[in-house]
This record gives sequence, structure tokens and C-alpha cells, in this order.
Amino acid sequence: MASKLLRAVVLGPPGSGKGTVCERIARSFGLQHLSSGQFLRESLRGGGGEAGGFGSITAAFLSLMTAPFCCGACTGFPRTLGQAEALDRICELDLVISLNIPFETLKDRLSARWVHPASGRVYNMDFNPPQVRGIDDLTGEPLVQREDDKPEAVAARLRKYKDAAKPVIELYKGRGILHSFSGTETNKIWPYVYTLLSSKIPPLLSDEEN
Repeated sequence: MASKLLRAVVLGPPGSGKGTVCERIARSFGLQHLSSGQFLRESLRGGGGEAGGFGSITAAFLSLMTAPFCCGACTGFPRTLGQAEALDRICELDLVISLNIPFETLKDRLSARWVHPASGRVYNMDFNPPQVRGIDDLTGEPLVQREDDKPEAVAARLRKYKDAAKPVIELYKGRGILHSFSGTETNKIWPYVYTLLSSKIPPLLSDEEN
């Protein structure tokens, strides 16, 4: 486990690579990776409705913020100013990482994305395809394309994210804890994220090991 407490959030639009970045941070620095998508899937499997699911996501994140972790806004937390303000009431973030990916890149990524519904495993038909087209590598179960990953829905999702995220980003920028990284490939953005985190907490793995 990490020897120093660190609370970090990774923000970014759908398809920006938040989950991949958070997984690498967790491995490299011994931090707990919190994924709102995972909380939502577990809530829905447990019988919670969507609205209740999002409410439980907020509650779950807030209850865990006293532990060492990397909070993935991996699937978006905080995704609204209200969630950011709720977070403020119980802890102070050390840093916020914002991933800025061009619109065309996001559109292409999302349109090529297929998922395994039960686990949330994500495949991309362009650069991370399953071994057998349309089939999950681990379970052999069919993959699906979510309705909001279909090309006609992507533009609306990105606009919605931009509108909701703007006040959150401005909030953290005003506090001087926002660090923005731009690019089209996670592998090229990651070394800069690793360098930033290394200045805050000792890594367990080298950049090359991750």
C-alpha cells in the first residue's frame, strides 16, 4: 500500500481513457481505485433503480474518501457541481487530473466500443478487439454496444458532459489543483500523469513496469 495518503480525481469525457489511467495509477502507486461505473453496476444488480443507483454511487464514494485511493472519475465522479460540493464537505482533494481529448477521437473511440454487460469490460474494435469478434474473452458471453455508444448518440453525450463538467473543472482550476493533459492516445498521456503523481507520492512501479 502507499505510504502517504493521497486523494485524487480523474475527470474526462466519455471515451477519454479515465478507467485506463486510474487502473495504472492504482497499480503504480498502491492506491485504491474507485469506479463509479462498478458501483452503479453492482447497485443495479442488487435491484436498485437507476436514480437510486446514482444516489448510492455518491454515498459510496463519500463513505470511502477517508481511505487512501485514486478516485476514478473513471466513470465520472464528481460528474456534477453538486457532487463536487458534497465531496468538499468531507475531504480535501490533493489533485485533480483532467483528460482533454479531441472530439473526433472521442467519437471514433465510442462508436467502436463494445462491452461485456455483467463485468463492464470494454473492448474497442480498432485497438483492443476481443479474441473472437462479438464475444467476451473471459466468459464467452456476447458483447453489446450500448445505445449511448452508437454514433448518433455520441455527440449528445459529449455535449452533456461538457455542460456538466465545466463548473466542476472551473472549481478545481480556481483552487490551483487542476492538472490538464491533452492528446489522442492514453499511452502518450500516461508518462506525464505518472510524473505528476511521482512528485506527490512514491511510486511502487516504474513507468516502464506499468
